[in-house]
Amino acid sequence: MKRPSRALRAVVSRGGAGPAERSSRALGSVTVREARADLPLLVCLAVLVALLTSVAAAGPALLDRLAGRALASRLSQEQRAEPGIRLGAQFEPARGSGSDAWASDLAEDLRPVTDVLVNAAPGALNGGLVHDSTRVALPTLDTATAAGKVGLGLVYASDAPGRASYAEGRPPDPDGERVEIALSTRTRDALRLRLGQQLPLRPRALRNVEATAVVVGFYTADGEAAERDERAEGAGRGERAGRTEGAEGAGRAEGERADASGGGGRLWRELPALVRPSRHPPRSAAGLDWEARALVAPRTVTALQTQAGATLTVTWGMRLDPDPRTAARFADDQRQRELRRLLTAYPDDARAAFCGDIADFGGMYCEIGPHPASTLRDSTHLPDALTDFGRQWRQGRVVISFALASLLVVGLLAATVTALLAVRRNLDAHRLQRARGASATGLALARASQTAPAVLLGLLAGITAARSLPGPAPAYARGALVAVVVWLLLPALTWHALRERAVRTGHDPAPYTAGRRVVAEAAVLLLAAAGVFALRTRGTAGEAGPDPLLAAVPALLGLATVAVLVRVYPLPVRALARWSARRRGVVTLVALSRAAKEAPARALALLVLVVTLAGAVFGGLVAGTLADGRRAAAAWQVGADASYLGAGRNPDIAERLGQVRGVDDTVDVRQLRVDPTSATSGNRYGVASLVGVDGARLGAAAPGSTAARALDAAGLTGPRSGKDIRVLATGARAGDVFLLASHGRELRLRVVGALPDDVRHDAALGPVRGTTPVRERMMLADNRDLTAVDTSDFEGTALLLYGPRLDVRALRSLVPRVTDDTALGELRIRSEEQADAAADGMIDVLRTAHTTCTALAVLLALLALVLELLLSAPARGRTTAYLRTLGLGDRATSGLHLLQLLPMVLAAVTGGIALGLTLPALLGPALDLREFTGGPAAPTPHPDLPLTAALGVGLGVLVLAAVGVETWIGRRRGLGAVLRLGRNGD
Repeated sequence: MKRPSRALRAVVSRGGAGPAERSSRALGSVTVREARADLPLLVCLAVLVALLTSVAAAGPALLDRLAGRALASRLSQEQRAEPGIRLGAQFEPARGSGSDAWASDLAEDLRPVTDVLVNAAPGALNGGLVHDSTRVALPTLDTATAAGKVGLGLVYASDAPGRASYAEGRPPDPDGERVEIALSTRTRDALRLRLGQQLPLRPRALRNVEATAVVVGFYTADGEAAERDERAEGAGRGERAGRTEGAEGAGRAEGERADASGGGGRLWRELPALVRPSRHPPRSAAGLDWEARALVAPRTVTALQTQAGATLTVTWGMRLDPDPRTAARFADDQRQRELRRLLTAYPDDARAAFCGDIADFGGMYCEIGPHPASTLRDSTHLPDALTDFGRQWRQGRVVISFALASLLVVGLLAATVTALLAVRRNLDAHRLQRARGASATGLALARASQTAPAVLLGLLAGITAARSLPGPAPAYARGALVAVVVWLLLPALTWHALRERAVRTGHDPAPYTAGRRVVAEAAVLLLAAAGVFALRTRGTAGEAGPDPLLAAVPALLGLATVAVLVRVYPLPVRALARWSARRRGVVTLVALSRAAKEAPARALALLVLVVTLAGAVFGGLVAGTLADGRRAAAAWQVGADASYLGAGRNPDIAERLGQVRGVDDTVDVRQLRVDPTSATSGNRYGVASLVGVDGARLGAAAPGSTAARALDAAGLTGPRSGKDIRVLATGARAGDVFLLASHGRELRLRVVGALPDDVRHDAALGPVRGTTPVRERMMLADNRDLTAVDTSDFEGTALLLYGPRLDVRALRSLVPRVTDDTALGELRIRSEEQADAAADGMIDVLRTAHTTCTALAVLLALLALVLELLLSAPARGRTTAYLRTLGLGDRATSGLHLLQLLPMVLAAVTGGIALGLTLPALLGPALDLREFTGGPAAPTPHPDLPLTAALGVGLGVLVLAAVGVETWIGRRRGLGAVLRLGRNGD
């Protein structure tokens, strides 16, 4: 049978298709067409959901990671000068070692004890508490070189540099049976030594020693080697997974690292006398010309100890160096308390593992190999460092949480603008469907079903991105909540636009609109005020993750700012419009009139810009304030280019510091706690700080010093008349006389004037004032008036060192940064303090987090602004079309668009910058930047002007680009595409 022809089949097919089939086919084509038209909307919605979901879900984990990174950096910085935990034990000569002083190998005797200490580390630290070094320092011996008499100290260090760092010779032989020493090349040059030279060792602090030391090597310990060693140490920290549990393996790793790096940066920092010798002043009381340190082998230590019969001290350094995961786990407040407990309990655990539960009564009840030893003594500053870190991180979390909250708010606003644009595009079709009997709820549900796949895809992408981050599990509930909110925006706005009241009123204003607007604005202002008040009163939540109240404050403050701006900025715009009405031309009048009229309709765009600009300005303000505040705090702590605290107790060291190369001027500063009484009424003046300073010398060394100027203006730097101590005082009048009892004598304090307020913050007084509790009252005098006060009565003394090119290494060779001798005093150097402040990882974390959030928020704000311009483009296009029918040219059209958008942009820039600058004051106790900086007062705010200017310029460029695009589109578009009969909405 022949098959029907193609034409016949087509006729039969067309004739056989019923109405239902044709209707379904048409409906399918319409559905495809609508889906294709909504594709940009669905893509934009999926991207927004993915971004916002990932931020919300990864927020707590991100905060933990950032806190862990900041904590690891702070621990590294705190242990830069010395290990975090130091364990020490005294030990006597080995039993039965009199016949052969070289029989005992101290390194072999110490290795089992080191294993015990390492194995006693808490398991919760995941191997983060590691052995850093084992050291034994012998008291000084006398020797002589071509440079003069030398006080030589011998040191055994397990972390001494290997052969690769020796410029000449070799390290001391650990198996040798003679006293071999190695010194730095700087010591060689200063003491005029040569390889193989024999130095006689005579008793000094170490008694009963008669020996000859042989110089076997000179090692390099310059800055380059130290930096190279630091880089090697950083690489070693990243390879901790391969470390062994035993101290023997750790020691081998340390030795290999030292050999590979060619230096011992930590050793040089902790014992700078090993790097370069220090010179004694002529006719020194010690009878020495130089003082130096040398490295020796462990057998040399036991041999000299046996000869002297001395008791020595061995010190183990334990360094807390957690991996990123462990640091993040201990970053929140609760886990920080747990970490402090572990660090506090570790010395007791190590003591029990070393020698059992034996109390420290000073006896030698323990053993280190054949050596009788005492129980362990410990010292650590890590618990205090953790306390400071926790206090500062609570403030840092405020900054980061605020940035995350601002990003979420801007993202939700961008999603809202996207939904509004989608509603506007389909509004005519939906109104037609409503006229044919469709319900607003049904249409809203239809829109929800259309966008559900895109939202689900974005949710899955966001959760996947959040799960890819290492650390705790993402907050799935928060991510899902954000996705649901974004998903419901479009159906909610669709229902609102198609509800019965909206359909009935059309474009006419609804009744009571003005009253509702007033109520809404008042509610927003009250909520913002309540949120700020609650945040200032309660502070921030202590748990990990973003604080809900803190997350709501940016939106509330942005809404309040926009509510004020929408009411305020149309006033000057209307005034300008009235002024332009008296001028020729209609462009300015029309543009400004429409800008004032459409101010409420621009509230959403204003909110996006205000929140974005406020968050960016706030972050720049915090970063700039912290940077400048850290520098000011370093200047306050040091007082000069360098300062030596404890100069009154160590006049010899102070004299030697003043003679170091690069020191141009020195100034003595002293502080005395006084509680004087009035000479006339007998009333107490109150506990005060009496600060004495060499006014004339301070004025010459630091002309900007307010204390020196105050003393000079009051005539206190001139010759003294009488026996009264002349002072400038707070809370007293000129002529008042106070009595002060001192060692059975009565000193008279005569007030010659009021103390200026800025003197209390003079950096030159910081070294003595910063070491004592802050007192409300203060007196200032010249040191020449304080000769009657005994030197031992001063609670704080400092020697200020001035010089643009101080020899820092020479200063550190006299006073190391860390020493077991607390009576030696403390040397602070401004360059070191500023370098530590600049290297603080917490500041880097805050800057990185806020910069990232600000960049994402700016991108979302640009997207929202572009969408809002598209949303309002039809109204502007119709206005332009009306004027083009009257002969308006292209240049005037561009001017119309620019003037119409300019008031909103200026209002947004003004409101955003003002809100960002006032946020620190609004947050109050919830954000105390002094926790980061220290110093005598809260840091002065320093906004980031380049960032603020860049944001303003970028916004202006965007507006100009939008004006150019709209002008180009309007020139290509015919009037019939814009002006249509029946349009009366404008």
